[in-house]
Amino acid sequence: MKRVFWMSIGVTIGVIAVRRLSDAKNTLGPAGLNRAVGTAADALQNFADAFREGMTEREGDLRTALGMETGDTVADTMAAVRR
Repeated sequence: MKRVFWMSIGVTIGVIAVRRLSDAKNTLGPAGLNRAVGTAADALQNFADAFREGMTEREGDLRTALGMETGDTVADTMAAVRR
């Protein structure tokens, strides 16, 4: 009975180890690296978009406060320069 118990413990530990190693291999392999880089690039793009929107909104607030109602904003100028 003791041998069956310890054999089952060994098999369980072996299965857990193999699953963890295969997960690590998938995460660290080329596909996992591509997913990580893609996720980071998407997060950076989302941050940049939110930053530009905030910048444009704040610039509009400042222009309104200073009485400079003009359609030309820094964001528009930057977009034109990038083209």
